[in-house]
Amino acid sequence: MNFQAVKAIYFFEMARFFRTLLQSFVSPVISTSLYFVVFGTAIGSRIQEVEGISYGAFIVPGLIMLSVMTQATSNGSFGIYFPKFIGTIYELLSAPVSYFEILLGYVGAAATKALFIGLVILATASVFVDLKIMHPVAMILFLVLTCISFALLGFILGIWARNFEQLQLVPLLVVTPLVFLGGSFYSVSMLPPIWQTITLFNPVVYLVSGFRWSFFGNADVPIFVSLLAISSFTVACIIIVAWIFNTGWRIKQ
Repeated sequence: MNFQAVKAIYFFEMARFFRTLLQSFVSPVISTSLYFVVFGTAIGSRIQEVEGISYGAFIVPGLIMLSVMTQATSNGSFGIYFPKFIGTIYELLSAPVSYFEILLGYVGAAATKALFIGLVILATASVFVDLKIMHPVAMILFLVLTCISFALLGFILGIWARNFEQLQLVPLLVVTPLVFLGGSFYSVSMLPPIWQTITLFNPVVYLVSGFRWSFFGNADVPIFVSLLAISSFTVACIIIVAWIFNTGWRIKQ
């Protein structure tokens, strides 16, 4: 393992993040505050509680998942796309660095950025509502696995994309709608029976449900199913990345 190479890639990506730290820090704080103003105040005045939990506190796990998934995907895709775009990826491919070390550096940095933003949103949310985390270990586990898996997804998208339009296609048209339709701001049990069944085909439901369980002990689906879903998604992304590296698909083209 070439730790020096991993460290170089990781800190290069993190340096790009810290150069815009104010934007990276202020943006999630402002967006979180606005969500609480809109959802917590406007909708919360009509929906006092959901499953015995105040609506303001109920939306916190979904809000964190929304930001973590989108940020991890975007950071993971931009991190590998720019070397392709400006041509420096050939320096990486010709350097004595394995594909796994390249993956570790880029995905590790993207996951770290998403984790940082998730923790910032959690801290901001605690200012607005009284939050108690019933299962802190499970919360950290779900948060870290989500950061890693969606950073891997972003890495795959960054390799697949041929232009900036394709780079934004999946995060905007697939990930964000799935999160909004995945029970981020409501309980699946509030839906009509037919829509409850349809919603269960949305993979994000299992992530949000498991993450919410770690806060309140309530879940729309069994916790082991949620853990199996996020673990399976992570393994699937790793298998796809391994195939891309072995075949050189969209990397050496």
